[in-house]
Parts: sequence; structure tokens; C-alpha cells
Amino acid sequence: QVHLVESGGGSVQAGGSLRLSCAASSYSGWMGWFRQAPGKEREGVALISTGGSSTRYADSVKGRFTISQDNAKNTLSLQMNSLKPEDTAMYVCAARCGVTGSGRWFASDWGQGTQVTVSS
Repeated sequence: QVHLVESGGGSVQAGGSLRLSCAASSYSGWMGWFRQAPGKEREGVALISTGGSSTRYADSVKGRFTISQDNAKNTLSLQMNSLKPEDTAMYVCAARCGVTGSGRWFASDWGQGTQVTVSS
């Protein structure tokens, strides 16, 4: 099991930026970020392959969010720009991620999450 600890959440006005970080005990498969807003299902935000050569983003964040990893430090990051109120959610770091043939995003290991709140 991979141990994951997120940091970097907070409150920001619409149009602002935040950078989330995730310290991982190890890298295992694809790593990623998911989010869950109150009253909504958890949704995938961004994935990155082992080694960082491939990424995948939810349509709602393409062009605004960038996922990256520092292999030497076992750190996963999510740079979030042009934030919108609808980006407000608990953001969770995940390991051993993937996408099924039907398009469902999944992961096997989860962090505790960090709250992001975007005000209009």
C-alpha cells in the first residue's frame, strides 16, 4: 500500500492559482488527483504515468491544470490556474490509477485530501 499525504490547499478567488503537493511513500503505477465536491461523486482530475511521460486530464480542467512529479523526491504536484468556483472540492492524491474501457477513472491507494475553495 502506498502512503500519500497532500498539502497546498486553501481559499482563493476566481481566476487565481494554487499548487497542490503530494508526498508519496513510493511511486506505484500511474499517479493522479481526484476531487469530490459536497453532494457529488468523486471524479478524476489528472493522471500521470510512471516516469511522467504521459498525462491525462478531465475535460473540465484541460488547459488550466498541470500534473507533474519529482521522482527524486517522490512528490506529485498539481498546478491549478484560472480557478473557477466549480473547482471547489476536496482534492485527493491517488496511486495505482487508471481508466477503464468505459471511461471510469479508478485508483487503489488514497490520501486524506486537501480542501480547495474558490470564491466568485
